Amino acid sequence: MAKINARSVEMPLGVVIRKAPGATRWAAWSWRAVAILPGAGPAEWAELRREGDVVEYHAATLPLTLWADETEAYLVNLNDRIPSVYLVLREEGDDDRPLVPVLVTASPYEGQDYADTGEEIVEKIPMTPGLIAWVRDFAQAYHQEEVFVKRSRSDKRGEPRQGGIGDPRVQSDADVYRAPDPRRRRAVQ
Repeated sequence: MAKINARSVEMPLGVVIRKAPGATRWAAWSWRAVAILPGAGPAEWAELRREGDVVEYHAATLPLTLWADETEAYLVNLNDRIPSVYLVLREEGDDDRPLVPVLVTASPYEGQDYADTGEEIVEKIPMTPGLIAWVRDFAQAYHQEEVFVKRSRSDKRGEPRQGGIGDPRVQSDADVYRAPDPRRRRAVQ
């Protein structure tokens, strides 16, 4: 069911899209992603259920890939009120199939990146309990807390201390590239 790599794991997810009559006269149909099917086989707009004018399709099966470097994003998602997957859709000119599923991700950060472009539609679909457990197990196995280290300036960089380089525009009897000695300050009167 899931492909395993040293730094990633992958599971196929079926995407269920619902077609319902539009609520306004300007939109004949309303299309919404409503569910996912973990471990689904390949499909292309296979009809799952029909109730009157409302039809649900298994639109596509896309791989959900979890990466070891993205565990912080997965934990943020799991701590949300409703853990979800983010489905990226592109509009197509076809009236029968106006949306093309492109990508599915468990990272809210990646979902936000696609939403910010304005070129794609991003749907948030609740995870099933089994998928929540799968993502949680992966995140706990690979997550490493980043320790905050405050950077501090130090004069101990292995270089000799230089108070500055002389300005060639200043007339001086001595070497113009000689740095002034900070220990010899003249009193200004």
